Amino acid sequence: MFVGVHERQLDPKGRLALPAAFRPRLEPRCYLAFGRDKCIDVLTAEAFEQVAQEMLEKVRNGEMSLNERRALAANTIEVTIDAQGRINIDEKLRSYAGVVLGEKVVVAGSFDRIEIWEPVRHERNISVGTEQIAGAGA
Repeated sequence: MFVGVHERQLDPKGRLALPAAFRPRLEPRCYLAFGRDKCIDVLTAEAFEQVAQEMLEKVRNGEMSLNERRALAANTIEVTIDAQGRINIDEKLRSYAGVVLGEKVVVAGSFDRIEIWEPVRHERNISVGTEQIAGAGA
């Protein structure tokens, strides 16, 4: 499981150092994909295989369009973690998530995956979720 929030800096070459606590489950390779709410999902190889199988099933059941599946497949990349624990984030993924070279990003655990966020967008989503949790017991 991936939990916790870490602030990192995207270097000028598009590389991001993953938190040390996250690396052992991801090494030597992982997958980067468009995530919900305009984040970048980071998935282990086995989690990606499971997500892919679920997508295929959703298309067969009419719960997901072929175009959505195609967009996700076309914009998912396999990356290798380098000796310094860094991954390279492709330009199309950076653009989708609104993360900028040389700027801060948020790397957040989300149980079965890691999410990479533009900091303001992350804070906005966390605030909404926190309010939903607080209101659940009212």
